[in-house]
Amino acid sequence: MDDWTDPYLAVDPAPACPQWRIRELEPVIGSQTGGLPQDERCQNLTVTMPRAQQEDELLPVMVWIHGGSYITGAGDAPIYDPSALVTEQGVVVVSVTYRLGAFGYLDGEGRTANLGLLDQLCALEWVQRNISFFGGDPQAVTVFGQSAGGDAAAHLMATPKAPELFRRAIMQSPPLGISRGRRRMSAAMAAAGSSVSAEAPIQEVLRLQEDARAAAVPFGLRGLMPFGVRYGAWPLPDESQIEDVWKAVAPRIDILMTHTSDEARLFIPVAPPVQRVRAIPLLGPFVTTFLSRLATRQVYVAGIRSFARRHRRSGGRAHSFVVDWAAPGNFYGAAHMIDVALLFGTRASTEGLELLEGASWEEIEEAGRAVRALWAEFARGAELPATGRLTDRLTGRSTGVCV
Repeated sequence: MDDWTDPYLAVDPAPACPQWRIRELEPVIGSQTGGLPQDERCQNLTVTMPRAQQEDELLPVMVWIHGGSYITGAGDAPIYDPSALVTEQGVVVVSVTYRLGAFGYLDGEGRTANLGLLDQLCALEWVQRNISFFGGDPQAVTVFGQSAGGDAAAHLMATPKAPELFRRAIMQSPPLGISRGRRRMSAAMAAAGSSVSAEAPIQEVLRLQEDARAAAVPFGLRGLMPFGVRYGAWPLPDESQIEDVWKAVAPRIDILMTHTSDEARLFIPVAPPVQRVRAIPLLGPFVTTFLSRLATRQVYVAGIRSFARRHRRSGGRAHSFVVDWAAPGNFYGAAHMIDVALLFGTRASTEGLELLEGASWEEIEEAGRAVRALWAEFARGAELPATGRLTDRLTGRSTGVCV
């Protein structure tokens, strides 16, 4: 399709891909769509740039890919408001909305896999062609995403034209520990959703999506994020080749990988077995903490460490940081999504969130500025330490933490 050449009024937020709400988590982290309209034709991007910049100045570009287990979220959701990042750091932010769940990642007879990933690639190609007209530098593009968005960033690196589309990648809490060995689960999901067709109404697709999710439950931790990219389907290589592809691209793409220190604590309210354990007198809280740390390591930390090590050994630049800031006395600690609340949080979008209870807006804003500064430094190509912690950035201490 040709680029648009006529004037076009583009001031409304992009619609979200159709999705079910995860109501249990909304009081903790906020709404994943913020009430945006939902539309199957959701493939949109939004450009946010500083109000003023020097004539002929081209700024670093940061392309945001939202998370949500590949089933929830929207690029223009209020919890992903990039205005503070743009104004404080002088960068151009492009927020991408892409197809989710059965619309973007359920393959099978007559259906194409990786449509959501292809949406993201289409957005990156648009950035290369057009972002200079918005004051962005197409040679200084950083992809950044959290959770499923971090996983997407990792797999965008494995696509054929990746080094031509972006120079750097920030992967926040990518669940790389459950992104491999999914062939049998994917086949079971495809079979469960086999009756969906291109003509099916949205509600029917969402119902069949739930059938596919149910088919993934017997596959353990991987079933916690059943939807996602499919190896061996365009534009990704076979799973047996993926590490060689990542090694080959390492010298051409710099990476910053982060995880929070208490990732899995976010999911305790939606895990009934853990809730029952937590209720055990005296012993419950200790066992809950142990299970949370174990899941954090298996789903996030081990895969992140392995990815960063391979990248460095293959001649690439890799930085690893732990986001360990937490609201004082808060049950969730530095849980999954706390980096998002700091990176994009506004006074309005963070007010009343259980994840941040116990912290004042001034404390949230101080930590947020530190996150935004670190992310933008990386996007500008600044020299960063190989490893670090957010709290050390806040206090000005040096760190030798190994992640």
